[in-house]
Amino acid sequence: MEESSKRKSSRRRDKDPFCVIHKVPSGDSPYVRAKHAQLVEKDHEAAIVLFWKAINAGDKVDSSLKDMAVVMKQLNRAEEAIEAIKSFRGLCSKQAQEPLDNVLIDLYKKCGRMDEQIDLLKQKLRLIYQGEAFNGKATKTARSHGKKFQVSIKQEASRILGNLGWAYMQKSKFMAAEVVYKKAQMIDPDANKACNLARCLIKQARNMEAQLVLNEVLEGKLSGSEDWKAQNRAQELMLEVEPKGRPPLGFDLEDGFLDELDKLLNESVSLRTKRLPIFELISSCEN
Repeated sequence: MEESSKRKSSRRRDKDPFCVIHKVPSGDSPYVRAKHAQLVEKDHEAAIVLFWKAINAGDKVDSSLKDMAVVMKQLNRAEEAIEAIKSFRGLCSKQAQEPLDNVLIDLYKKCGRMDEQIDLLKQKLRLIYQGEAFNGKATKTARSHGKKFQVSIKQEASRILGNLGWAYMQKSKFMAAEVVYKKAQMIDPDANKACNLARCLIKQARNMEAQLVLNEVLEGKLSGSEDWKAQNRAQELMLEVEPKGRPPLGFDLEDGFLDELDKLLNESVSLRTKRLPIFELISSCEN
């Protein structure tokens, strides 16, 4: 044990300070050179070429494919990134599939491919219901801006539902978006989703209800309410609120999925780690 500890300590001391500062791996493999081009030289075109070489050489394929897709998105080559993931994700490990799905969702969003985004979001919800998300664990470690933090199944479910609501909004399915946002807020409420829910209600001319939702943000009752952006957005939405009649909705809900979700909002249910009632319902509606 003592020798092993000494070896680890020695490796930490020997690690190239340049790599530590620039957060790039050490070595001279295609993947290492791709990360160097991406993060140090800021040459994204060269990075993509090197990521392709890494994939073809079998060098860190999981990371190479995901990182290449992210760089392609930055260069407005999102459609190409989508095809790359679809074509080569079969070479990646099981653990890499969820991160690749997350990248795909962002790419679909950027390309305006809402139907595909909605299908993938529903698929992720089914994985949560089936207990397959997070490899069956209650939490996972995520990373943002170089910092690690824990995400719970509840937070992930609410995040996915929020993304699903946003996608429905882009298709002008405001009642569908409303139902999904309400369920997301029941699980893990925050100011951003509250503002989106208010927008859905305003689009349906249900401004009194929108006012109540926005007041929760303005009064600081929700997570993220202290953010000045959330406050400004809530104030801007408040300016749109005027008493109006409710117009016809003008669209149908999808195959009973949202009808059943809406009924579920009136039920008092406890959120469990795996077999969550909402996801069991989604699964039955999908089949």
